[in-house]
Amino acid sequence: MYDNILYPTDGSAGSEAAAAHVREIASAFDATVHVLHVVDTREGGLGLSGAFQEEESQAMSGRSPDEGYIGRHEGEADTDEIEDELAAHAKELMEGPSDSLDGIDLRTAVEMGTPHSAILRYADENDVDLVVMGTHGRTGVERYLLGSVAEKVVRMADQPVVTVRADEGE
Repeated sequence: MYDNILYPTDGSAGSEAAAAHVREIASAFDATVHVLHVVDTREGGLGLSGAFQEEESQAMSGRSPDEGYIGRHEGEADTDEIEDELAAHAKELMEGPSDSLDGIDLRTAVEMGTPHSAILRYADENDVDLVVMGTHGRTGVERYLLGSVAEKVVRMADQPVVTVRADEGE
């Protein structure tokens, strides 16, 4: 029934709580677990696309967006270097879940982009049968302001999605 299980992780308590469920389901169905970490490139200040840095530079210099953007300012990090550092950090984050799933057939991946979109795309591209992911357990205004990756995946995924709250693992 479940040959490929997607386990998106961000290193949070919710993700850690979901690991036990992933282990049980994968063991019961002798499934392959795809451990995925998505580096969220939407964060303002990362400037991975260059758009944030360009807008900030233009605003500080008084130039309008029509005047163009020429070159890199002194002290600005190279986009490739930033992406490499973020990918290396993501791989470190995935070591914990990978250790807790010892003995299970694992595939690991790091993607860049908007988390819910990258999760959905990965699930579709890798014939995933089930997604098991943690939630942060946010409610009210905090949830409204920050959004919920898990909620978006639940609403938009073609596959069944199991969500595990952070406090459920305790």
